[in-house]
Parts: sequence; C-alpha cells; structure tokens
Amino acid sequence: MKVILTRDVKNTGRAHEIVEVKDGHALNFLIPKRMAVIATPANAKLAETRKKSADEGRAISEKLIEERLAALAEGSVSIKKKANDKGHLYDAVDAKEIAAAAALPEDSISIEKPFKELGIFEVPVAYGENFGKISITIEAE
Repeated sequence: MKVILTRDVKNTGRAHEIVEVKDGHALNFLIPKRMAVIATPANAKLAETRKKSADEGRAISEKLIEERLAALAEGSVSIKKKANDKGHLYDAVDAKEIAAAAALPEDSISIEKPFKELGIFEVPVAYGENFGKISITIEAE
C-alpha cells in the first residue's frame, strides 16, 4: 500500500515522502497513529508542496547549526552544577541542558547517557547529513 508519511518514521522514511509499506503496517500502525495518510492524487500534490517547504526549512536550520558549531569550535560550553567532594553531580546533565547552553536544537545533540561527573566532555552533534563535535565543561557551583 502506498502512503504519504506525515512525519519522520524510523526505518520507513521522512515526512512528506510517498513510501510503499505492507497493508497491515499501514492500516494498523501508521494511519491510526496519524503518521501517514493514504496516497491519493490530491494528497500527493499537497505532500509535494509541503515537502518543498520542509526541505527549505531543514536547509536553513542545518546552515544555522553549522554556523553555531563553527563559533563553538574555538571554545567550550560551560555548565555549572552542584557536585559532591568526589566530583559526582547531584543532578545529571542531559541533552536538553547541553542544547540550551550551546544554543542548538535538542534533537541535534546525541549522547548515550547523561553526564554525572565533573570534567570536560566531547559531545557529538548530528544535523542532517553532517556531523560535528562540541566540547562541554561541567564545573561545580
């Protein structure tokens, strides 16, 4: 069955793409969760115009992220948190806090688990097809 995705679906496709999926997957999962609509000619035209605008927006955000990463390349981002005498944090530093401190979108920060200690860490940043790294310093208050 051909469907048009209304948002990005892992291992299936990006938003506004027409994809071929099994009938059961479309009827039992994608369509009820409003992740897709049936690919009719009218929906296909609408998806095409939305895809163009989404691609333009994605290109602009990738450019802004790339400029922000270039600005952060020289230095590091500092985050101050309460810690004990051994350097362990009372509250972990997660992707949301790193994104706020670095002025980057939260979904571009990819860490496996939150940081729970003081120190300097390299954080990978993924934006579109490109990748980068920023350095963060977690300091005690």
